[in-house]
This record gives sequence, structure tokens and C-alpha cells, in this order.
Amino acid sequence: MSEKMKQGSEPPASRMKKFGKGEREVPHHTQKAKKFYPAEDESKPKKVRKSIKPARPRASLVPGTVLILLAGRFRGKRVILLKHLPQGILLVTGPFKVNGVPLRRVNARYVIATSVKVDLKGIDEKTLEKVGQEGYFTREKKQDKSGEEAFFKQGEKPEKKKVASARASDQKAVDKALLDNLKKESMLYEYLRSSFSLRKGDRPHEMKW
Repeated sequence: MSEKMKQGSEPPASRMKKFGKGEREVPHHTQKAKKFYPAEDESKPKKVRKSIKPARPRASLVPGTVLILLAGRFRGKRVILLKHLPQGILLVTGPFKVNGVPLRRVNARYVIATSVKVDLKGIDEKTLEKVGQEGYFTREKKQDKSGEEAFFKQGEKPEKKKVASARASDQKAVDKALLDNLKKESMLYEYLRSSFSLRKGDRPHEMKW
């Protein structure tokens, strides 16, 4: 009885079968492929082996460095780097009074770091921490008008976006200290005000930033 149990636990062996002059191994019927397959593939969760690593900023991206934006609404503008945010995001400002660029986040891949530095002395650290928080730049949800009110509002001009008073005060607080520092150095105000562009024949790889 014990020998039969041992034999039953072992997988069924395949047998050799002659086909003409040659032989071929034929698997046991329990080992053959199934003729029925499910109509829909069962989705299996993919194993993610990569771990999220903290972004390493470039050595040239030091707070106070003047950057050139390469993409987005303000491409070509020169801005001042204020702070590093998680996952390779940079907090920059124009300042707004100089070139119209407000406090905003930009990807570190789409900037060129120049050799020009601006002194950040006098900027409130608490304001920078507040601006660097996750929910600071989230847009407010619009209340969709429904019914007759939405029907009669179709032909009217859209309302202008109103900047939150808290964001405007933060912008003024940051820019005030920067503007005082910009006035101390000659031509720096005009440098930030001008926009960067390439002309025919320019060689950016030979330029000194």
C-alpha cells in the first residue's frame, strides 16, 4: 500500500512512440496542453522593481542663480532660483515687477543655469516654506452654472481670473527683498528684464552662460 502511495505521488512518466523510422517522446495525457483557453486574458499586476529615488539637483542649480526658462508660457525669460522642491522641481520668480514672471514651479530639466548670482538676503524663510508646500499652487474648483443661468450666460465674456490676495501678498513679500538687492548691482535689473533668444548663426554650445 505504501509503495502504491509513493508511485501515485510521482508525476506520470512520458512514453516513447515510434513514428516511421524514428521515435518521439509522447507526454502523458495529464501533461498535455489544454485545448480550452479563457476568452479574456486575466490581468496580473506588474511587479515594480524600481524604487523612487530622491532627485539630485545639478551642481549649477544653487539658490540665487539666474536661470533661463526653455519651455512653458514664460520660455525665454530670465528668472531667479529661490528653492529646491521635491522630485526635481524648482521654485522661481521673475521678480514679477521686473519681467512679469510670478512665483511658480518649473522642472529642472527645462532650464539653463547662468553664471549670474543674485543675493537672496532679506527674503522671509517662512514665506518660502509656505509657497513650497504641495497644495499652494492647486487650482480652485469652479462652480459650474446649471439651468437657465448657464443658458443666458453663454454670450457674455468670460470673467477675468482673480489672483488670491494671499498669493499676491506672498509675491510682494518675496519680490520686495529681491528688488532691493537688484538695485545694488548695475545692469542686473535690465538683464533680468530682457528675454533670451537665438538668432541665425548663433552657436549655443560655444556660449558662456
